[in-house]
Amino acid sequence: MKNILLIVTLPVVLSACATGGARQPAAPVVAAAPAEAAGTDEAVTKKSTASRRTGTTASEPKAEDPLPSVELNEEVLFKLLSAEFAFQRGDWQTAYVTTLSLAQQTRDPRLARRAAEIALTAKQADEAVSAVRLWRTLAPNSDEATQYYLSFVILSDNLADAQPILEQRLKEARPQTRGLLAFQMQRLLARAKDKAAAFAMLERLLTPYLDLPEARLALSQGAYARGDTERARQEAQIALKAKPDSELAILSLVQVTPDKAEALRLLGDFVGRHPASRDVRIAYARMLVEQKQFARARTEFETLLKEQPQDLTSLYALGVLSVQTNDLKAAERYLTTYLDVLAAKPDEERDPSQALLLLAQIAEERKDNEAVLKWLSQIEPGEAYLNAQIKRAQVIAKRGDLAGARKLLHELNASGESDQVQIVAAEGQLLRDANRLPEALEVFKAGVARFPNNTDLLYDYAMTAEKAGQWDVMENALRKVIELAPNNQHAYNALGYSLAERNIRLQEAFQLIDKALKLAPDDPFIMDSMGWVQFRLGNLREAESLLRRAYDLRPDVEIAAHLGEVLWIKGQKEDAQKLWRDAQTRDPQNDTLKSTLARLNVSL
Repeated sequence: MKNILLIVTLPVVLSACATGGARQPAAPVVAAAPAEAAGTDEAVTKKSTASRRTGTTASEPKAEDPLPSVELNEEVLFKLLSAEFAFQRGDWQTAYVTTLSLAQQTRDPRLARRAAEIALTAKQADEAVSAVRLWRTLAPNSDEATQYYLSFVILSDNLADAQPILEQRLKEARPQTRGLLAFQMQRLLARAKDKAAAFAMLERLLTPYLDLPEARLALSQGAYARGDTERARQEAQIALKAKPDSELAILSLVQVTPDKAEALRLLGDFVGRHPASRDVRIAYARMLVEQKQFARARTEFETLLKEQPQDLTSLYALGVLSVQTNDLKAAERYLTTYLDVLAAKPDEERDPSQALLLLAQIAEERKDNEAVLKWLSQIEPGEAYLNAQIKRAQVIAKRGDLAGARKLLHELNASGESDQVQIVAAEGQLLRDANRLPEALEVFKAGVARFPNNTDLLYDYAMTAEKAGQWDVMENALRKVIELAPNNQHAYNALGYSLAERNIRLQEAFQLIDKALKLAPDDPFIMDSMGWVQFRLGNLREAESLLRRAYDLRPDVEIAAHLGEVLWIKGQKEDAQKLWRDAQTRDPQNDTLKSTLARLNVSL
């Protein structure tokens, strides 16, 4: 079974730099500033929505619409209750018609809004538009009604209906909030189906306000959204020239710059001129990670951490980057600090599981099983929980308590097939590693009986049967995998290699491995199998060529054992011994290498 601990990859590093282990909330339907490009979107959106989060509105507050003076008589009350009961029964048509009719009769905007809600819940767009139109007519000062109306007319590409409303809003907006409103309008118009017409309207709306850098940036975002990168860059450059210290302008310019090296240079230059620009430095650090310049990225995050020593995003990013660069002591320091800060200031948007998995991985590297168990035991139920518990079982088994490890697995509550299969596979693997093959086979056999079409379980069953020398069981299981998943290269390869290893049915072995190699031509282990069957067939030159290619791609000990044997048989004994010595240094207990040396009576 594959190591279930977190593998640190580039996407993991990028995620760390972006979120600091945070659970990400869903984006709002209408955001203040669109930002589609990776690496700068978070900062762009953060900058453009700042005033909204602090309670600022983009236009002057309007007077509330007066409600009509309507007597709540028996007839009105009866119709209201009837409509709600009908809606609860699933009869949205009756509910909608009754409520809309009451709104028209009483002129009460609240009833028009309720009719719109009923239509939206029932996913009836035309009826919703009618109700929203009435709602806006009855409450012309309602921002909410206007927003709904604008959304509908833009989605239906009735842009002409939206333009006078948007023009009026820009005109009435306070100067200090007009820029924010420009972003809101760009995001709203981006939802239109006719992108060219929507951008043309945005240009008309913002032409009177082009002295505002935000208007230029909204045009930049609009052009970028419709694929006009050159126009997007021009607008962003004009905005940056007008306001050279604008973080939003530089982030927008970087966002629309297709050349990543140029984008990186722009960010670096800006940070050099404005070292206090935290959001830009974060974007710079993230882009350095994207370009795999981990050392430089780490330096930037260290600068960010000096400014805010308890910043969770920086702590987590530095922890992941330190693992990536194999500085495990620093990684442990950053990640434990991250957990301490998170414990002192709980944040439900942040999940500590990934940090705990990384700490467990670090402890495993230094063979500290007690620390591994300590970190894994702190992972609470969630996405990482099952894998953490399986890893706990593996560590417990390594300590010699196989019964305790199996007990832990049996006590896990797994509802879906995928989780149940994972637990069965984990228990079978523990028994196989302990060389208790009959018990392992029984576990896999029972698992296959429960989940007869699960190819992963069938494959594990086959590999265990092979190790136990039950060739018929192995072959039947692998042929079932091939039947269920005709493009599963691993099944073809495993069956072909087994035949070649036993030196039987070599032409069939060749055909099976050839099929696997066509499905995965760059897989070094399948190349190794093809090299081995060529060796068995007596084609030494072809065998050496394939095995050398495989070893260049993946210097694995088993591939080294096979290549060494080919060289030995060809008379290149010194080359073979050198290859075997290197392999033995890396894995002295490898079964394939040991059996090869014993069979050839070679002492290194």
